[in-house]
Amino acid sequence: MGHLNNGQWVDEWYDTKITNGKFVRKDSSFRNWITADGKPGPSGVGGFIAEPSRYHLYISYACPWAHRTLIFRTLKNLEKIISISVVNPYMGSNGWTFEPGNGVIPDNENNCAYLYQLYTSANKQYSGRVTVPILWDKKLNTIVSNESSEIIRMFNKSFNKIITGKSIDFYPKELQKEIDSLNVWIYENINNGVYKAGFATTQDAYNESVTELFQALNKLETILSKQRYLLGRTITECDWRLFPTLIRFDAAYFGHFKCNIKRIEDYPNIFAYVKDLYQIKGINKTVNFDHIKSHYYKSHKTINPTGIVPIGPISDFSGSHNRDKIIQHIV
Repeated sequence: MGHLNNGQWVDEWYDTKITNGKFVRKDSSFRNWITADGKPGPSGVGGFIAEPSRYHLYISYACPWAHRTLIFRTLKNLEKIISISVVNPYMGSNGWTFEPGNGVIPDNENNCAYLYQLYTSANKQYSGRVTVPILWDKKLNTIVSNESSEIIRMFNKSFNKIITGKSIDFYPKELQKEIDSLNVWIYENINNGVYKAGFATTQDAYNESVTELFQALNKLETILSKQRYLLGRTITECDWRLFPTLIRFDAAYFGHFKCNIKRIEDYPNIFAYVKDLYQIKGINKTVNFDHIKSHYYKSHKTINPTGIVPIGPISDFSGSHNRDKIIQHIV
């Protein structure tokens, strides 16, 4: 897991010495917006207009942040107008690569062997982490965005005039304040919480992070005991930001990141909620447990130096979830 320094690749793990063993995630670097008319988006940067077949999405099936974008691409029926490439799940000394393997979709747009080459194509002097997802503009040959939370909002709204019949809004105006508030809580305590526990390099940092994580999961279990989704009966953006972490939890975070106080399967309402979302049309195809487990257990040598991938646990997300009973309970 390396980074670029003035356009040069450096194979280096996260430095947690200056943060007392705590993992601190840096902000994304490319924050442009695609809008329906090309006018500036929320960040004030415009120039990217929603057009069919203009944009290409680079993802990893293993990465929860990239998974969000794949989910919205599916839900908004954007598969035919936004093409994708999928990296190899193993992240070695050269970072993400397009080394051939099961599930890998090569970079037929830029013919990169390594993902960092895409970053230097957009900025020859780029410095920073090389992450997925990446939304690429084929016309201008540059990166639009590598910030997943903003890519999913582009997918949610910007292409509605092109793809008719999929105008469902996961970020409705009347719920935006509640969604934004939940997103912050979910990110700090659960999405990034598993990483803060897994990448901690001192006992105190780990203890603090894993405690906060399970306090949040306990609170989540209570919320979902009263309603089908995070904000009631309607699925919103915050559900889809939470789902990628929960679907990976037992397979990767429980063992590899030592988030092992309880499994997601030990939370009846959370587990049923994950199954509910997993069974929505098309979502199961966005989940690849082979890539998930292979990436985490093989790539992080400082955590799992042997690279051995455990066979279990085996979870069934296709079974009955009984979430309708929750709706009946709150009517």
